[in-house]
Amino acid sequence: MNAGIYRFKVGSFESMAVSDGSHAYPDPAPFLFANASKGYLEQVLREHDLQLEEWVQWVSPYTCLVINTGRHQVLVDTGAGSLTPSTGNLLQNLQAEGIDPWDIDTVSLTHGHPDHIGGNADSESKPAYPTARYVMWKDEWEFWTSAPSLVELKVDKHVKQLLLAVASNNLSPIQGQLDLVDREAEILPGVHTVAAPGHTPGHMALIISSGSERLLYISDTVLHPVHLEHPDWYAIVDFAPDQVVATRRELFNRTMAEKGLVLAFHFPFPGLGHVIQKGEVWEWQPIETTD
Repeated sequence: MNAGIYRFKVGSFESMAVSDGSHAYPDPAPFLFANASKGYLEQVLREHDLQLEEWVQWVSPYTCLVINTGRHQVLVDTGAGSLTPSTGNLLQNLQAEGIDPWDIDTVSLTHGHPDHIGGNADSESKPAYPTARYVMWKDEWEFWTSAPSLVELKVDKHVKQLLLAVASNNLSPIQGQLDLVDREAEILPGVHTVAAPGHTPGHMALIISSGSERLLYISDTVLHPVHLEHPDWYAIVDFAPDQVVATRRELFNRTMAEKGLVLAFHFPFPGLGHVIQKGEVWEWQPIETTD
């Protein structure tokens, strides 16, 4: 059994959560909850068995999604590639399941951050999925290909340089295979784009539908389960905090109405669960998995 793969179904669609690896983020509290007051944050973290002063590292999984509709093989996000020694496992995990890069006919990119597009291109700067149609929100593509200053982000110069370099290296190679979307639409039967801006200007989610079943791939709408319970807390890398908060409320209200599965890129692998109403906010209920 491949520990980097979790198989499940959405209606008749064969689906897989696929690990690209993980990354350890230092000093996670101010990174994840930039506007939270220290005292209240300490209290909330204790409820999650975390001690603020002792929480010096957050190891985040990077979980991509593969959907086999029967006619199409769809990959959602390409992982971080060679960004760190602990990432870049996506292709290896796919090939272990008998899926070659040429088998993927559609790659949906939720946004332009390194951990989501780092596997777009191979070592020769050619598309890693040679026959695939790449799909991205138009605003997102235009933002990252315009050499933005990133003045909105309160991160250090090195991080900004990394964001821009990875975008440049991994977006230009796919331009010849790219389709841009600018509205919510069905890009393939059963695969719907959903506007989810805030984390980045053109961040998008996806709804996968088959029969009466739904899966919402939220990408980075939230980075940690605590964000569901405190949707007004934003991360230091959220481009437009007010917008990301509004997006969360809209998406999770939609999730409650549709009662579907949710896949969150940064949640504990396989990142699958349900968003449960808890008063005016929500909580995360992961699925039960067996080893």
